Parts: sequence; structure tokens; C-alpha cells
Amino acid sequence: MVKARNKQGQRTLIAFDFGKKYIGVAVGQELTGSASPLGAIKAKEGIPNWQILEAHIKEWQPDLIVVGLPLNMDGSEQQLTLDAKKFGNRVASRCGVQVAFQDERLTTADAKEQLFARGGYRNLKKEAVDAYSAVLILESFFAQG
Repeated sequence: MVKARNKQGQRTLIAFDFGKKYIGVAVGQELTGSASPLGAIKAKEGIPNWQILEAHIKEWQPDLIVVGLPLNMDGSEQQLTLDAKKFGNRVASRCGVQVAFQDERLTTADAKEQLFARGGYRNLKKEAVDAYSAVLILESFFAQG
């Protein structure tokens, strides 16, 4: 496990919105509490293109990675929740960066709503929605901070 370079409150974080076909990616700074979308990584049955994922880690050198947990509305786990945890654990072991998990209920709906408000249907491309969902996951993580 790589030791965090920055102390809490000043860290760079990357968030992943886990999905079976696409994994949304965002980067953010604790200091500002804001995040920016980086796009989406194609995945096969939840297994990402590791070269692209690792390139994001190398470029941004995050102190912490946040993975969205897709829970049922009542807070219970589903198969996708277990798959997201498995993904997070693989990222931690492959990249040597600590992983935290964040409840992501309703982030996709919120992402679509906000993107639509900014530019209509043309903003609702799958990659944009997944990346913006990762932004919302990271911003909700910051808000709980």
C-alpha cells in the first residue's frame, strides 16, 4: 500500500462509478470539495481496461480512491454491490492506493438530470453520464468528510 502524500483535507482523490460495461471516472481535490469528470473506461463484465485505469492513477497520483457502492433503495446489497466491492479491492491491490466506498444511490438519476439541464439530450451520452456520476460520488464523499 502506497502511503498518502498529502494529509487529510489536502488530498487528491479519484472516484469510480462501477458498471459492468463502463466505469465512470472523476478526479477531485479535498481542499475545494469539487470534482471533474475524466470520462469512462470500457469494461467487460465489470473488468476494466486496466491500462487505461492505471494511466489515470499514474497521471493523478491520488491519495485515496473512492468507489461508488450501488445499494438497493433500502440500503441492502445486491450482486452489483458485491461486484463493485470486488472491483475496489482489485484496484487497491493492483495500484497500491487505499480505496474507500461511498453510497451511490440515485447518482445516475441525478447525473442525467443535471446534464440534461445543461444541454438537453445531447449531453446524455453514456460516457458523460457515467463520468458525471463519478463526480457526484466524489462530491458526496467530500460532503460527508
